[in-house]
Order: sequence, then structure tokens, then C-alpha cells
Amino acid sequence: MGSALYFSISTSLLYLLGVFFLVSSVEASCHPDDHSALLQFKQSFIINSSASSNREAYPKTETWESGRDCCSWDGVECDNGTRHRHVISLDLASSFLYGSLNSNTTLFRLVHLQSLDLSDNTFPNSEIPSEIKNLSKLTSLVLFYSNFSGHLPSEFFELSELETLDLSGNPLKLGKQGLRSLLQKFTNLQQLYLGDVKISSSVPNYISPNFSSLTTLILSNCDLRGEFPPVFFELPNLQFLSLESNPELTGYLPENIQDNHSLLKLSLASTGFSGKLPGNFFKSLDYLDINNCHFSGEVPYSLAKLTQLQYLDLSYNNFSGAIPLSIGNLNQLMTLDFSNNNFSGEIPSSLSNLTQLLYLSLANNNFNPGNLSCLGTQTQLTYLDLSNTSLIGNIPSSLQNLTQITFLYLGANELDGGIPTWIGNYLPNLIEIKLQHNILNGVVPESIFKLENLEILDLQRNRLNGIVKLDLFLELKNLTRLQLSGNNLSVLMTNISNFNVTPPKFKLLGLASCNLQKFPDFLRGQDELEILELADNRIHGLIPKWFWTVGKESLNYLNLGFNYLTDFEELPDILPWTGLEVFSLESNMLQGSLPNPQPSIISYLVSNNSLSGEIPPILCNLSSLLALDLSNNNLTGTLPQCLDTLSNSLKVLNLRSNHFSGDIPWSFSKSCALWMVDLSHNQLQGTIPRSLAHCTMLESLNLGKNLINDTFPSWLGTLPRLKVLILRANELGGSMDQKPQAKSDFSKLQVIDLSENSLRGELPSDYFKIWNAMQFSNSDSSSPYMNANTSFQGEIPETIGSLKLIRILNLSNNNLNGHILPSLGYITNLESLDLSRNKLFGKIPPQLANLNFLEHFNVSYNNLDGPIPRGQQFNTFNNDSYEGNSRLCGSPLSEKCGNSDGLLSPPSLAGEEEDEGIEGAFKFGWKIVLIGYGGGLIIGISFGHNFNPRKHEWFIKVFKNWPLSNRWNNGSSWSGSFSFIRSKVLWNYTS
Repeated sequence: MGSALYFSISTSLLYLLGVFFLVSSVEASCHPDDHSALLQFKQSFIINSSASSNREAYPKTETWESGRDCCSWDGVECDNGTRHRHVISLDLASSFLYGSLNSNTTLFRLVHLQSLDLSDNTFPNSEIPSEIKNLSKLTSLVLFYSNFSGHLPSEFFELSELETLDLSGNPLKLGKQGLRSLLQKFTNLQQLYLGDVKISSSVPNYISPNFSSLTTLILSNCDLRGEFPPVFFELPNLQFLSLESNPELTGYLPENIQDNHSLLKLSLASTGFSGKLPGNFFKSLDYLDINNCHFSGEVPYSLAKLTQLQYLDLSYNNFSGAIPLSIGNLNQLMTLDFSNNNFSGEIPSSLSNLTQLLYLSLANNNFNPGNLSCLGTQTQLTYLDLSNTSLIGNIPSSLQNLTQITFLYLGANELDGGIPTWIGNYLPNLIEIKLQHNILNGVVPESIFKLENLEILDLQRNRLNGIVKLDLFLELKNLTRLQLSGNNLSVLMTNISNFNVTPPKFKLLGLASCNLQKFPDFLRGQDELEILELADNRIHGLIPKWFWTVGKESLNYLNLGFNYLTDFEELPDILPWTGLEVFSLESNMLQGSLPNPQPSIISYLVSNNSLSGEIPPILCNLSSLLALDLSNNNLTGTLPQCLDTLSNSLKVLNLRSNHFSGDIPWSFSKSCALWMVDLSHNQLQGTIPRSLAHCTMLESLNLGKNLINDTFPSWLGTLPRLKVLILRANELGGSMDQKPQAKSDFSKLQVIDLSENSLRGELPSDYFKIWNAMQFSNSDSSSPYMNANTSFQGEIPETIGSLKLIRILNLSNNNLNGHILPSLGYITNLESLDLSRNKLFGKIPPQLANLNFLEHFNVSYNNLDGPIPRGQQFNTFNNDSYEGNSRLCGSPLSEKCGNSDGLLSPPSLAGEEEDEGIEGAFKFGWKIVLIGYGGGLIIGISFGHNFNPRKHEWFIKVFKNWPLSNRWNNGSSWSGSFSFIRSKVLWNYTS
């Protein structure tokens, strides 16, 4: 009986417990409405693996099955309700979701949601719907990189419970009012990420007093403008602040920063922030990035107090002075970048204390010449860039301790000695080596060929010599950029048919000046080449037809100049390289017609060949062309009218020394971008196009040795940058007696040649008064030069004495009369003075003996009398300088001056010290030459019949450094093409 009762009670209890657990299980299930809403949400999108970029992404919604409790689905979290559990968190980040999210989405029925993450999906053409206000309990909303666009709806700002908001990486538009609403209404915010959201306004300088909980503020690349309010730096709990990539955002770092400030990470990179670094800094910082700003001054010693710093980037600013030794106290640093500033002094030896460094760059500063003694202890270092830091001496053996190094940049220094063999033996992880532009000598060590991971090797512009077997480089399967140009190497090649290893796919190959005899066979399979440099070799004969397949889809730079190429085996109608930007065949022996380039071409250089025919019309379609050099060929015909359409992009136009005829047909627009035009040594006729006055960027114009029939183009004086004007050997007539139209006419002129024309009248003294570039030193390092062979006459104008920067003055072979000006003695930089074969009379002014740099002096064949000055340079001139003046006396002539042979010593020059200050600041100074032929005066670049005080090399040295904008520079540096063209043209002026 008892047993039966016990069994009955036990059975009842078990039944009740089962019912309880069953009921509990049912009560704890997902709410049916949420379950249904999620399933419908899933069905509104497709799964597309390209919709997410995260490598760990997976389609979370594939686990969403109708027969399962939605609280168990991936990405879904529910509350602890006792009957029906509501979804409170939905994490669908990186779930491959693709499709539009609109106002009808069932997502907004999940009114209990507190956290929503839809980041790293793709919702194209979707704006954030106003129905988002239904999710009023949200405390976290993360939508970064999900392709939302448009403006935020006003209802969005009703989500007042938000603590975390991340809209970054979406092309959303917020505006100033939207940002103000965020900062005023979302008072619970702790984290705000708005990177890449277009605000396009200034930052409001008001913050709600309740905004003090903010710990993270990311406003990078938001098109912020104006001054950033310093009040944000006072937020007591702020730990992360990023304003980077807002170039129009200005500001400064406040001086008074509390010692207990919580800021850990600060990035102001690529903004307009300026000023000096404050002495009292955020002492809790472990990350500081202010690269590419406008900071200046010295780095304060107090920076060393930031002992928690792990990342410090001050690159691309205007910092100066020495890097403080105290930098060695930052022994937690893993990244240190001080590159591209104006730091001077020594590279601090205390860098040896920074043993945790992974990344170190001090490139492009003005350090004193020094060595690398501070390196070797940073055994974790993977990246080292000390390019252009005035390093001298050998590459020290201490660098072999940097066994983890992968990127080694020591280019543009004065390192000498050989490339150490330990580079290949002890640094096995090297991926990039750049030792270019040093004075390294010896052979390329074979140990380099052990570097199996090597991708880039740049050894160009050193003094390396010996034989290099190209086969060994071809065995480095990862090598993509090889630059050996500009050494004394002899590169040997094996026929590709005898080569057992598949060569690597190069992107850059620089083999200029490598004594190559032919095109390398392995180029046949190089279909990924972007840059190919084979200039200045000994490659003879035809360009083979297989060469047109090299880099057919990828090549953008090709330089075959300075070889012995004679023709094309098979010239295609259009060059095959669809992306080619730079094409150089200059200084070969090519014949035939011009190769037709692709529309992508930027620089087309084929000068110094024997190419013939007319300019093909296809050149007029090159809308991106910057430089066109067809000079020194046998081209004929008239200049195509359509070339003027290129002037909006074209910078350099050189058609010199061909056989072009007819008028100059061009009409230049006001958007003309030309820097240099050289049409000299042709048979062009007509007048100078008046529309050249629209080319306000023009620096050099050479129309010399043509048949142009015009007057002096005084209207060119309005060009604000014109430095070189060559009109010699034409049929110019009239005079230059007219006064300048403005005081700024020809204000930058440094070279003028009007020789061998029919100009008449007196020297243009009114122009001498206003040619400021001849009178005052400036930042331009170019040297002036003047030459004119016309029929100028009369006295030497007093105004020529105001041209303080003259170095060469030649008025020979003219009909000038009057006295030699004593004021010429004030031109203290004068190196050559030639007044021969005129009708000058009177005495040689003793002030000329003060010309300490005078190397050439000639006053022969005039009517001068009296004693020859003595002292300094005058003691070095011989009889030839004075012959034809029967009344001169004194040394070196045999005619004595009474009882005194050296009568006139130089008087002191008033104001000499003052002038020296002006002229001493000018790097080269003006060189003005006024040379006469027969009865005329020459103002210009040509030295004339017998005047050659300096050889061509001097002229090139003076003019070669004219500034030019480099489009890009990647080791092969086609940007040098422009400066080469400019130097070459100036060389031609002297020929």
C-alpha cells in the first residue's frame, strides 16, 4: 500500500516537473512578431559574397529557419522575458547582405532593439528611412561601410538613447545643422564615428554640458572647414579623437592641457592645423599622428614626457631645429616618422634606446652629414627610411643586426664604399632595397641573389661597376622592380631559350647606361611592364616587331633614347600601348615618319633623329599632352592649325631645327598653359600671334632664325613669367623707342636676343629702368643674359648702371659714343666687359678697377685717352684689351704716362657694402650681354662672332635648375624629361 502511494506521488511530481519545464520552454521562446519580422527581413535581401569585405564574413541569415527559435539564430540576441522573448540585439555585420533597405522593411517592427549592427554589407541606393524612429530604445547603431547615402532624416535625431553611433564609410550628408543636432540631442553618446560622412561645414563651437561622457570622436574625411573649436580638447573623458583628412580644417593644439587628461589617441593628419607643439602635452597619449599639417618650430623637449607613446608621426610639416636627444626616452615607441621636415643638426644618437621600434623614417631633412652609428640595436625594426638625410661613409656593419628588416631605404645620400655582402646573408626578409643616388662603388654582391622575397631593388645613379649577369636577377621570382640605370655596369644576358627558370613579371625595369648591345630577349614575355628604361645603351639597328607586344596593356613609360636605332622592323599604324604616357626615342638615328601615339600620351619626345614628313593630324587629338619635342629632325610642311587646341594642357612645345614653313597659324585661348615654345631654325613667316599674350604661364619663347616680319612685340611685356625671349635672325623692323606700357613690363625677363633684325633707334633705356629681374635678387636661381644686333646708337644710357646683377656686358661692334660710365664700377659681380669697336672717348674710369670678378675686359678700337687703371683684375689684362686707342698709356702698353706708370688706383665705392648684401643673396645673378656686329647691338643669348667667355657647360649649369612641376617620380622619373628638354633648348641657344 505504501509503496503504491509512493509510486503515485512520484509519478505525479515527475509529470508536474515535465509540464513546468515544457511551459517554461514555451514561455521563453522568441516572440512570434519578431520571428516573423526577421524572416521577412531575410527574404528581402540576396546573399552576395562581394557585398562584404571582411575576410571572416559569412552569411549569418542562412541559419534563420522558420522551425527554430529565432533567439538561437546567428546574430540574434533576445531579452530574458518569461513568456515571449523580444529581440534586443541584431548583429548582421559582414553577412553578405545585398539589396535595398527601405521604409517598408520589417526591421523597424523590432521595437525592443537596443543594438543594431548592419555594417559591411551593401545596401545600394538606400537612404536611412524615417521609420528608424520606431527603434527608440537603440543605444548602439553601427552602419559603417554599408553604402547608405543621402541625408539623415529629421526623425533620426529622435534616437536620444544612443550611446554608440557609427555611420562611417557611407556617402551620407549631414551638414552643419545635422552635426549640431547630434552634439546637442545625443547627450548619452560615448562613441561617435562619422568618418567619410560629408558634413561640409565648420564644427559648432557649442557642446551640450551633458556631453561629457564622450570617449570617442571620429570626424575623419568629413570635409570640415573653419577652425576646430578648442573646447573639444576639454572633454574630460575623451580618449580617441580623429580629425584626419580634412585639409580645410584649421586649428591649433591648446597650451593649457590638464595633466590628468584622458586622451590616448590623437590624429590630425592631413588637416590645416598649425602652430607649435605645446610644451604641456597630453601625457596619456600612446598614439599621435599629425603628419601633413602646417606645424612649425622646434620639437619641445617635453615631448619626451609622453612615455606611453607607441606611435609618433610628425612627417610632412615644417618642423626645424634639432631633434631633441630626449626622444630616446620614448622607449615604448614602435613607429617614429619625422620625415619631410626641415630638421637640422645631428641624427640623435639616443635613437639607439628605441629598441621596440618597428618603423623608423627620418627621410628628407637637412641633417648635418653623419653616419648610421645610432642603428643596430633596434632588432625588431621592419621599416627603415633614411633617404636624403646627408648620410656619409660606408653602410655600417651594425645594420646586419636588423634581421627583421623588410624595407631598407638609404637613397639620395653620399654613402660610399661597396654594397656589403651581409645584406643578402643576414637580412633574409628584405622585400625592398633602395640605395639609389649615392656614390657606392664596386660590384653588385652575389649575396643579393639569395633574397628570395625581394620585390624592389633600386641601385640607380651610383658608381657601381663590373659585369652583372641578368640571369641571376631573373631567378628572383618575386622581383617586380629592378633599377640599375646610371652606373658603369655591363649587363650580360642569356638567350631566353637557354634559360631554365620562368622570369619574374616586372613592373619596372631600368637598364639605362648598362652597355646593352641589343633588346633583352626575356622582354618578349613581359606583359605586365609599366616602366621600361633602356636609354643610353649601345642598342643598334631595327626595333623588332615583337617589341610592340611588351607590356601592351600595362606600359606607361618607355625610354629608348640615346641609342643607335635606325628604323622600325614593322611600324604599326598606332603605337600599341593603350596606356602609354611617356614615349622617348630621342637621340637615335631613326628615319621615316613620326610614330602615331595613343590618346593617353603625356610626353612625346623624338628629337635628334632623321624623321621626315609632316606632323600627323593624330597629334591634335592628344588632349592630355604636356610635352611635345620634335626638334632637330627633317620634318616639313606647315604647322597644323589644330595644334593650338592642345595649348590648354601642353606645357612644352619644341619644333626647333626642322623645315617648317608658312605662317604661325595658332590662336591661343585664355586658358593657355604653355611654359615653353621653341619654333626656331625653321622657315616660318608672317607675324607673331597676338594671342600669345593669353599664355600667362609662358617662361620661354624662341622664334629665332625664321622669316618673321613684324615689329618688336612689346605686348609680350604683360606676360608675368616670361624669362627668355629669342627673336634673333628674323625680319623685325621699327624701333624700341616707345616707352613701356607699364612698370611691370618684362619684369621677369632674363634672356633677350633681338640680333640680326632691322630694329632702329637708341638703346631702350626706359626698359632698363623697369627690368627688375636684372636689378634685384630674388628666389629664382636662373641667370640673365642679353644680346642684340640691331642699329641702336647714341650714348650708353645711365640706366644700364641700375642693372646690378649683370655679370656679362658686351657693347662691342656698335656706333656708341660718349664716355664710359663710372657707374659700371658699381656692378660688382661683372665678369666680362667688352666695349670694343665703338666711338667712345675720354678716360677709363678708375672705378672699374673695383670689379674683383672681372675676367674679360676689352675697350679696343675706340678713342680713349689717359692712363689705364691699376690694381686687382686690371693687372691681368694684356695689350689686346687696349689696342686701337693711340692716346692710352700705362701698363701693359709700352706707352708710359709721364713719370707714373700706374697712375689710377681704384677709389672706394660708396654703398659697396650695401650692394653686396643685395647681390650676395642672388645665387647666380644676371648675365647681360650687349654685343654688336658691324653697326648694331646684340641683346641675347648668342655670344656672337668672337665672344665666348664661358663654354656651353656654364650656360647649362646656370639654367638647368629652373623649377618644374613633377607629375610623378617612381624611380625612373619621367618628370626629369621636362627639365632635360629645358636644359637642352637652352643648350641649343648657345649653338
